[in-house]
Formats: sequence, structure tokens, C-alpha cells
Amino acid sequence: MTTHRAEDQPRHVVAFSHATYTLSHTTALEDISLEINEGEFVGVIGPNGSGKTTILRAILGLILPRTGTLQIFDCACENLRCHHRARIGYLPQKGKIDRNFPITVLETVIMGRYGVRGLFHRSGKEDMAIALQALEDVGMRDFQNHPFGQLSGGQQQRILIARALAQQPQVLLLDEPTTGIDTTTQHTVLELIRRLHRELQLTILLVTHDINLISPLVDRLVLLNTNLFADGHPKDVLRYDILSQVYGSELIVTDNGYVIGGDSHHG
Repeated sequence: MTTHRAEDQPRHVVAFSHATYTLSHTTALEDISLEINEGEFVGVIGPNGSGKTTILRAILGLILPRTGTLQIFDCACENLRCHHRARIGYLPQKGKIDRNFPITVLETVIMGRYGVRGLFHRSGKEDMAIALQALEDVGMRDFQNHPFGQLSGGQQQRILIARALAQQPQVLLLDEPTTGIDTTTQHTVLELIRRLHRELQLTILLVTHDINLISPLVDRLVLLNTNLFADGHPKDVLRYDILSQVYGSELIVTDNGYVIGGDSHHG
């Protein structure tokens, strides 16, 4: 008979337990019980308004559960301190960028150190070295002095990922990282994320509307529809009988898998 020591068990870095969240008196997530283990790569999918972005905001400690609990690392989310938050890197949904805003690539990445050092901390040699390493990690070190606004959409996403990495996080949250870039670049960005997951041993939670693009990369898929509708290996979640209950007529079957019609990338 084989016995397993406690240290052999997966360590939860995120654990929702019957958690319900409301935004403007509307239920955004209801009775969610979900555990994310250290080192996992988890994809989060679901229709518009299903709670995809809300689950990231909850992990960031920006909203508290109305009922139930959320444990992050070793404490309840309402007790998160700055050193806990600094261990969580975040790439928000891509917004419009002023191409003429005078900030360089390196200055953009250095901003990722603010979560660790504080907004008014003057960047030092260590911060600079960490920022340059983050640029190296995403293959953009040679662009350190380029104006950020003049880069392509895919290059900007790499820089914003580097900014999140500059926090030296344990957990990386990515909200629609492939939105607004061409298909070839989408694959390049996702391959970069997969490499970073493997090489830096990050725990990654990635929200996406593109169920086909993400399914080969992740360990698990979480399907939200205000509640936790399905959670498991991609092949067990991406089934017509499951997806059709959530997406209804928006679910389109193609030779390459499934397409979600009418998804405008808000979660």
C-alpha cells in the first residue's frame, strides 16, 4: 500500500468555495467552487456576461464575495496585503493606445515594478535588471528604447506581458490576450505564454473567447455561465452536448472545431 505525504498533494493557490459575486446588484458569479493548483495552466471560457473577467477581478482582490469564500495563497481575499498582490501579475483586456504617448518600451515594463516597490518608489538597478530580463523573456529586449505606441499590436502585447512579468509573479492572469491582433500573431503570443508557463513555472489563468485556439495549450478548461458549468480536460469540456447548453444558437460547428458567433469579447 502506497501512502502519500502532505507535500506530495497539489498546493492550491486559488480556492473559491461557494462564492457568489454581485456587480451593481446583478449576480456576476453564483456559488462558484473552484481550485487552481500551483503550476497549472487553466483556460476560462464562456459567453458574454458569464463572469469571465469577474473571476479575475475576484482573484486580484478588487471585489469581495457576497457569500462564500475565496482563499488566495495562504489567506482570505479580504486580507490580501501588498506582498500578496505583488505575486499576481495581470494583463487586462487590450484597450486603445495613444500612439503618440511619449513612453518607451522599457519605461512601460518598469511600471510593472510599481506593484512590488510602490508607485512613488524610484526605480533602481535591480528594477532595471528585472525589467530587462522580462523583455528578454518575451523576446523584445532589442526594442527597449522604442516608443511603445509605435509597435505593432502583437509587439505591444509582448511588452504588456513583460510588464506583468516584471512583478516576478507566481500567478499570471490574462484577460483576452489575443483580442485585436491577427491570427498569426495570436498563435505567436499564445506560444509565448505557453513557453513562459513552462520555463518560469507560473500558474496561469487565461480568459478567452476563442475556444479552439486555447484548447491545445491548457491543462484544464473552466466553462462559466454565471455559475461553474464545466471544469476539466479540454476534450471533456469541448463537447457539443455541453457547449450547446451554454452558447445555444451562437455555437457554430466547423471543420476546425467550434466557433462562437456574436462574441464581442466581454466577460
